[in-house]
Amino acid sequence: MALAAAGCAVGPDYKKPAVDIPASFKEGVDWQRANANPQASLSSTWWMDYHDDTLTSLIEQAQKANQSIAQAEAAYRLAQAAVKASEASLFPTIDAGMSGSRSGTGVGAAGANGTSTGVLQPGTHNFVAADVSASWELDLWGGIRRQVESSKESAQASDAQLAGERLSIAASVATDYFELRRADVDIGLLKQQQQIDTDVLDMTRVSYAQGAVSNDSVLAAQDNLELVIADLQTTQTSREQYEHALAVLTGVPPGKFSIAPEPHYAFVAPAVPLALPSQLLERRYDVVSAERSAAAANAKIGVAEAAFFPTLTLSAQGGFQHNALANLFSVPNRFWTLGPDLAATIFDGGARTAAMHEARAAYDQYAAAYRQTVLTAFQSVEDSLSSWNHLMQQEQAFADIYQRNKRLFDSEHAQFEFGAASEQNLFTQQLTLLLAQQNLEDTQALLTLSSVTLIRNLGGGWQWDDANVAPVDVLSSSASKP
Repeated sequence: MALAAAGCAVGPDYKKPAVDIPASFKEGVDWQRANANPQASLSSTWWMDYHDDTLTSLIEQAQKANQSIAQAEAAYRLAQAAVKASEASLFPTIDAGMSGSRSGTGVGAAGANGTSTGVLQPGTHNFVAADVSASWELDLWGGIRRQVESSKESAQASDAQLAGERLSIAASVATDYFELRRADVDIGLLKQQQQIDTDVLDMTRVSYAQGAVSNDSVLAAQDNLELVIADLQTTQTSREQYEHALAVLTGVPPGKFSIAPEPHYAFVAPAVPLALPSQLLERRYDVVSAERSAAAANAKIGVAEAAFFPTLTLSAQGGFQHNALANLFSVPNRFWTLGPDLAATIFDGGARTAAMHEARAAYDQYAAAYRQTVLTAFQSVEDSLSSWNHLMQQEQAFADIYQRNKRLFDSEHAQFEFGAASEQNLFTQQLTLLLAQQNLEDTQALLTLSSVTLIRNLGGGWQWDDANVAPVDVLSSSASKP
């Protein structure tokens, strides 16, 4: 009967909470239409697609040295240890011990206890014992198995959180790095503007001294120069702070970390394969972690319900005892006990009922959190696609503006060479060209940053396999660029 009952497990079997999944992304229609393989996966080393050795080195260093990742790894090891501890409850507990004692009793002490009965004799007495005991609580109602189930699913949630921490750190390194390179480009362009505004101010002062212009023109030229200097200081501050952030992300004190500037950095926006919304539930670490947490909470209901049923414990003990060690292990000195123990709680003031209600409420809470996480995941991807789509159009517009201003500058320069245009007009057109270039390159930087955000929101090359209940790293991507 006990073995038959042990095949049962009280509590509800887990079913993934139902969510409303759209057939496609609203802002990703053009992507899916242009993508040869809309179900392709990101590479787990997605940062390699930016073809920047410095970025690759920084991310690899961060994956090894970042303390947030170290904390997440420790949390995962802790969850794995909890699984082992839960599984240990399915097996018998065996203890062994050996003891010895030597005691003495005087005549007076023996008489005080009543020696006529022979209970206590005067003199020295020895006692030696060795025993082995075993006890096993049968998992009649599946409470232990539900606890093991819950521990395993909590460990799986922790595994997803670890993957999420690694992705988050990699994306943060990429974001800060590209922001730093954006600052490099802006600093180079602002320094060019500063030099031109300085030359314009010198020319304006000469013209003022000659009476060709008013003092208002000098003041305006001074303002233009000071504005560029102010913008330059702000950009340099941002660059230094991004460098400090990268140092911390890679586990290095900021004082010992530096990255050489690249004022002519070329931004790259790699192809990002867009998964279907249904696949997003397997490729987002936070969605998987929330779903696994809901599964763990569901198993806890079974643990709470099992407390309403009696427990059956099988116990056995055997050993030897004698007054001398030399003669201890012999058949006449043996002893043993064997028997089951059936116990049940009759009254607990409603504690078990409250525990069951608590478990069910916890599951409802985690199920709601899972549904909300799914909605947030869809929102973040839609936001990324929207940003990407509009930045692509914005980049094209700024590229057209830059090309027109380049032609205007070339025309102005040719007129200056023939004496048909003044040097000040040439400087003015050059400043306009630099501003157009800055708008274009800033937009290209934003497009690269948007691709990092999209990669992070799509799961960054991590995927959960429901069939094997384990994560899968996708190492390659075959999708074409949208």
